[in-house]
Amino acid sequence: MVKEKQHILLVEDDPFLSDIYSTKLESAGFDLAVAYDGEAVFKKIEEKTPELILLDIVLPKMDGFEVFKKLKADPKFNKIPVILLTNLGQKEDIDKGLGLGARDYLIKANFIPSEIVEKVKSFLKSN
Repeated sequence: MVKEKQHILLVEDDPFLSDIYSTKLESAGFDLAVAYDGEAVFKKIEEKTPELILLDIVLPKMDGFEVFKKLKADPKFNKIPVILLTNLGQKEDIDKGLGLGARDYLIKANFIPSEIVEKVKSFLKSN
């Protein structure tokens, strides 16, 4: 029996970073969907519920904190784990993200894409 690929939703508005993360995650064997703005997240998760959402905070139309609050308020989606993947490194942003229930808070500048993939793998393995 073939094991189904784990589905991840990447929410990233920067096309360059989105391409890099997408390539790395897909080559690591994940099934991937990409949303380029906060509103698109909800269309994507209606189509296919992900095992994990990698969520940027600075997004057009609706920022990542608003997306996260809406996810947490919806009983259909509030169990989906969220890892914040952002360049906002201020303590108040980190505290806010973790306070909302993020499973991790990764500052893009501190990790190369392959390290992000390893974090995703180990998170999904442990859950």
